[in-house]
Amino acid sequence: MEKKNIDWGNLSFQYTRTDYRFVAHYKDGKWDDGEIITDSDVVLSECACVFQYAQTCFEGLKAYTTEDGRIVCFRPDLNAERMRDTCIRLHMPPFPEDKFVEAVKAVVKANAAWVPPFGSGATLYIRPFLMGTNPVIGVQPATEYEFRILVTPVGPYFKGGVKPISIRVSDYDRAAPQGTGHIKAGLNYAMSLYNIMDAHACGYDENMYLDPKTRTTVEETGGANFIFITKDGKLVTPKSESILPSITRRSLMVVAEKYLNMPVEHRPVLLSELEDFAECGLCGTAAVISPVGKVNDHGKEIAFPSGMNDMGPYTKKLYETLTGIQMGRIEAPEGWIVEIC
Repeated sequence: MEKKNIDWGNLSFQYTRTDYRFVAHYKDGKWDDGEIITDSDVVLSECACVFQYAQTCFEGLKAYTTEDGRIVCFRPDLNAERMRDTCIRLHMPPFPEDKFVEAVKAVVKANAAWVPPFGSGATLYIRPFLMGTNPVIGVQPATEYEFRILVTPVGPYFKGGVKPISIRVSDYDRAAPQGTGHIKAGLNYAMSLYNIMDAHACGYDENMYLDPKTRTTVEETGGANFIFITKDGKLVTPKSESILPSITRRSLMVVAEKYLNMPVEHRPVLLSELEDFAECGLCGTAAVISPVGKVNDHGKEIAFPSGMNDMGPYTKKLYETLTGIQMGRIEAPEGWIVEIC
């Protein structure tokens, strides 16, 4: 299919309206089949539950054009699973996981002309979201819901190559945990907006959140998981019941162990350990991995040997291998790549 006439190499990470989106409705206790539509507007009552009580969640994933011209998606089944868990946490009816994956494939295929070409540095960002839509004025869940998927072509999350990240250890706890016990909540970042804007005002890119009970172990930032590399080349990722179950982080752990023969540890990480690590990064769908140059712990600056000018050697290998898998240059583990067209 002929691509849209777009300067793909100069796209920024922002919304561009595409031709089609997917929408499904929940009413009388069941989801309808959903459909591909052209209308990008959402019309709701002023008293809709999503406005009054913020009963909503979203996911984020990407579609890619491979070197041989196929359009593929990376691990959408895990996004479907995570949205299901989020819906359970927010007392919303989950959109069926198999239908979630089929809807992603359908809307990407319908917008195939908007999927950036291989080598352009751009991708198609996919945003599924679900919200309570009927009027609700007492504190209670909605009875009607809408599930939608929009797609938009985007450039790199950080324009101009590597952007070193400066982080502060936050005085704030998250206003609400990402998960409770074994019920993992997914993506709803509104609770972190105050904290991140305050960090920006103080000259930092992000917050490092610590566990709220002891404030001694590293958890995550407002929108990404941490990864650390030891001086002897071991990948370490923080473990906590309240950390977002990042698909990128879980994939990187497999890449490290199976592709790069790196030892992997998923365990609690003490704040006091930071100065012993050689590399640090933030990982997520949008940026894949962004290197962290330094962490400020209330005036004590912890600078990593790599990260201010370029990715460290291990972080770079992780990045190149994962993106190689996503783009079809490197053979993927079974089930990771879903071919769309």
